Amino acid sequence: MDQAKPNVPRNAGAVNLDAEGLAPPETPWEEFLRIFKKDYQALLGFLVLVLLLITALAGKALTEWWVVFDPQVVRLTDKFLPPLSVPSPDSIPADRPFAGVYLMGTDELGRDVFARMFQGSFVSLSIGFVAVGISLGIGILLGGLSGFYGHVKLWFITVDTLIMRFTDAMMCFPTFFLILTAVALLPPSIYTIMIIIGLFSWMGTARFVRAEFLSIREQDYVTAAKALGIPEGRIIFRHMVPNALAPVFVSATIGVATAILTESGLSFLGFGVPPPYATWGNILSDGKGFVFDAPGYFHSSPGDFYRRSGL
Repeated sequence: MDQAKPNVPRNAGAVNLDAEGLAPPETPWEEFLRIFKKDYQALLGFLVLVLLLITALAGKALTEWWVVFDPQVVRLTDKFLPPLSVPSPDSIPADRPFAGVYLMGTDELGRDVFARMFQGSFVSLSIGFVAVGISLGIGILLGGLSGFYGHVKLWFITVDTLIMRFTDAMMCFPTFFLILTAVALLPPSIYTIMIIIGLFSWMGTARFVRAEFLSIREQDYVTAAKALGIPEGRIIFRHMVPNALAPVFVSATIGVATAILTESGLSFLGFGVPPPYATWGNILSDGKGFVFDAPGYFHSSPGDFYRRSGL
């Protein structure tokens, strides 16, 4: 008697096939993941970005929501302590740092530098990402209009000429000094810094998107979409914009770093984010007066520093 065989599908463990015996087409997301997993440099960069985001969120949570590291406590008895120092015996126990150690030392007011850097990570990164988001929105809009409707005439000038000449005029002005002038005239605020940096840094994105649109506009799938009567808005945002964003995202990653450096430069000059927020820029600004004095103090004991300063 033949033994009964288990009812196992013939194609168990194989790729699911469609009615014609062909594997289903790979979605764009699946293709992206397959290529991304093979690029070790991209994986390393993604890991660094994730660590920065985690650090920024932890800095926001642990310095403002659940105050574990307090960046605003002034400890005049612990001024200019070197890294990995312990609080002085005269300090108030409630004001001592977490774990009883100043990981990065203290500043001229005795504030914990590590706590201020921790808080500044969220402020600086949020300024970078929001400013780049604003610049991407403006750049994609103007670049897309210039690339898709560039041949349309407005009286005696085409849309492409009008937008690109405006872009060239914006690029001719020194961006940092434009931002500096605008920030000096407006009331100081973290939101002002975000908006101003974003409004004056979209020109490169617009030129990238325009160049991509001029190339994509002549592709067969765009011509077919127009022949089918698909609305132009759907053609632009559903078919053209996703295929034009590859160089834009590469530029955006550099733009985040540029926005952070711009904010640092403004804070260094005294036009950046106002107190009580700590940013990497105003931390540098607060310490610029001790560039030549602090190294000598850091190599001395706290008692030696107090004897020198007469405290």
